[in-house]
Amino acid sequence: MILEKFNLSGKVAIVTGASKGLGQRMALALADAGADIVGVSSGSMSETKEKVEGIGRRFLELRANLLSIEPIQEIIDKTVENFGKIDILINNAGIIRRADAIEFTEKDWDDVMNINLKTLFFFSQAVAKQYIKQGTGGKIINIASMLSFQGGIRVPSYTASKSGVMGITRLLANEWAKYNINVNAIAPGYMVTDNTAPLRADEERNKAILDRIPAGRWGLPEDLEGPVVFLASDASNYVNGYTIAVDGGWLAR
Repeated sequence: MILEKFNLSGKVAIVTGASKGLGQRMALALADAGADIVGVSSGSMSETKEKVEGIGRRFLELRANLLSIEPIQEIIDKTVENFGKIDILINNAGIIRRADAIEFTEKDWDDVMNINLKTLFFFSQAVAKQYIKQGTGGKIINIASMLSFQGGIRVPSYTASKSGVMGITRLLANEWAKYNINVNAIAPGYMVTDNTAPLRADEERNKAILDRIPAGRWGLPEDLEGPVVFLASDASNYVNGYTIAVDGGWLAR
């Protein structure tokens, strides 16, 4: 049956930025589809852990600061030690800094690029090496953005990093498909998250955004559940190097 292709029973998924928001919701969706979850975040993931275990799946909490690539190998090692393998990586961790480009600082550039793009690449590389060692293939899902397609305003490093996410997703798919590794991305539209709180609080910007979204509403974390399970499952085995926009029609307008 077709629904069996979406079944993730017995799979192990690493989800970065799993403490709240989009990362937490994607972790719960994967758990609901049958996967055990390794959550990675710099803060507490007690709520995510409770919810995943409430679904009946196992949850391993690994705290790490992904502004540096230093913790990556230890995360891989602890995952394999506890679960024996890795099947899915969700590169969700990311930050945003807002300022006019004319005044943007080197620190705000480097911090965003480090976690949003550098860590994403080297985490993917480390997991791909594990997939090749296992001989099983696997799934890598990167979290892109509307600013993978557009320029935006007042977020120069975020725009550069998310444009890079879409590009590196394509490159990795080209190189790793021969190992049965699928690398794809999800580009959330304007979602209700901490990152967009300043936009939603700005009455003029909020109205301008809503006026452009054909669906007429901000996206919710649960809107990513179907796409992430699809890309993590056997249902997407012939999808590679693609970025799926989950945007309520924003890019179509």
